[in-house]
Amino acid sequence: MLTDGINFKNFNVKAKPQLVKKKFELLIKENNEVLKSLSKNYQNSFSKNFVSKYKKFSNFRIIGLGGSTLGSQAIYQFLFKKIKKKFVFIDNLDPSFRKNIKTKNLNLIISKSGNTIETIANANILINKKDKNIFLTENRKSHLYLLAKKLKSEIVHHNNFIGGRYSVLSEVGMLPAELMNLNSSKFKQFNNLIKNKSFLKNLIANVAATISLIQNKKYNSVIINYDNKSENLFQWYQQLVAESLGKNKKGILPIISNMPKDNHSVMQLYLDGFQNNFFTFFYVHEKRSEKLKNKLLFSNKFLKNKNFSDITYAQKKASEKVFLKKKIPFRSFEIKERNEKTLGELFSFFILETILLGKCLKLNPYNQPSVELIKKETKKLLI
Repeated sequence: MLTDGINFKNFNVKAKPQLVKKKFELLIKENNEVLKSLSKNYQNSFSKNFVSKYKKFSNFRIIGLGGSTLGSQAIYQFLFKKIKKKFVFIDNLDPSFRKNIKTKNLNLIISKSGNTIETIANANILINKKDKNIFLTENRKSHLYLLAKKLKSEIVHHNNFIGGRYSVLSEVGMLPAELMNLNSSKFKQFNNLIKNKSFLKNLIANVAATISLIQNKKYNSVIINYDNKSENLFQWYQQLVAESLGKNKKGILPIISNMPKDNHSVMQLYLDGFQNNFFTFFYVHEKRSEKLKNKLLFSNKFLKNKNFSDITYAQKKASEKVFLKKKIPFRSFEIKERNEKTLGELFSFFILETILLGKCLKLNPYNQPSVELIKKETKKLLI
């Protein structure tokens, strides 16, 4: 068990946790803004009174790229049943977004640097006089900061020391969460987690096992996802891992595989193809699931009195049994309940895991030098 809300089964591989444990102890002693953001002690640059001014809005557009939007998208999809407001995420260059907007919106424009080309372009097309705008960016004279001043819009300051992919539990994710009428403090589980012996033991063992897999030339991390409300969570995870660890000819390639449909396509390759993959099974137990109609099943005894969750869970357990027989390395997460606390624990686990992997692989987990090269070349071509 990882926490009281998450059942966890680690990779069944031989690993030495001593190095990871030392790296973790050093990490906790750092004056680290990313870790601070996971804690209830973190001071957001917005207040409850600020959020209350915008409670009347029902339609929100979040405009940004990568880490500026992926965290809030994960929150919105994972906890969708609790949220009564409509959020649209403008997270790519696509002018067709403009055609579907007729209502009065609150636009939340997010860019750490304030100079992200795609975000500037989307904001240029989408912002109009009838909308209300909030800009979330660093406190410096960037393009978006100056635009916010010109429009006399609200500015929420982005923490200078937290990169986009690590920002989900800072202002970048928690301001949208509050606008969704969620309780942002419930996401902040770090204080409890670092006192939880089971969590720490599993985190360290998990990182040690992953290092062992990499040393054995297994570089593809395939997410076997049985929860369609977690697709955005793993889009967030994909950026976190790929951008943090893909350096110096090293890294892990995260691949998202949505089940059960992928049982009928790429599963054949996972089971019998090349063997440089390791896997993460992910499942959420639903309290209410669509039940099948017995009258329409005729003589199918396997599906009588079953619901969709029964079928999906049986497929997950069956797949794990086959993986065990074939000695294919996998770990497993089973989520007991869909709420802010559990999602916050998952965010914290994956962030800590990624930072520790970076430190054990002698990589800087916080920068993205090659992405910056493409940004510079793009600007040269546009001048």
